[in-house]
Parts: sequence; structure tokens; C-alpha cells
Amino acid sequence: MQYLSLPGVFLRFWFIDALLGLTHFFASVNHAFFQLVSLPLLVKTFFRPLKNEYREGLVGFSIGMGIVVKTCIIAVDLFVFLVLLLLEVMFMLAFLSLPFITILILFV
Repeated sequence: MQYLSLPGVFLRFWFIDALLGLTHFFASVNHAFFQLVSLPLLVKTFFRPLKNEYREGLVGFSIGMGIVVKTCIIAVDLFVFLVLLLLEVMFMLAFLSLPFITILILFV
């Protein structure tokens, strides 16, 4: 390997390979978050009664209460997920700007 090709190798690593690795890592974190907070399950069982209560006279109340409780939980989960996405985007932008910040510090 020649020393003149090192900047190209670094740029390929930093802006392609590492970026793809970070993207796969963040996708894994998002998948784990969805599994942890059971968001797909809450959406799938949104109109089912809370605690599977099927006694006569309680079905309507259980469905209504389940909708209210699940709506609150889904709203909180989506808010936390949006915060997580915002942090991921901020980290990705900071990661991408790190070489430029280093050059700026060295030559200014």
C-alpha cells in the first residue's frame, strides 16, 4: 500500500464503511426498542379488550378502557422513539463532521 492512497482509504472508511456500520447499529437499536416497548403488539391489539375481559356487560367497557390506556402508552412510546431518532441523527451528523472539525482545529 502506498502512502499516497491513505487519504482515499480513510475517506472511504469514514464516509462509507463506518457510516454503513452506524446505520446497521442504529437499525438494530430501533428494532430492540420496538421489541422492548411492544409497540407493534400494542398497535395490533388496539381494539381488543384490556386483559382479555369478555364477561357479559364488561366487553364494551374493557374495549374502551383498552383503547384509552393503549393510546397513552403508544403516544409515550412514539415520543421516546422520536427522541431516540433525533439523538441518532445528531450523532450521525457529529460523526460526519468530525474530520472537518479536526482539520479546522489543526489549521486555524
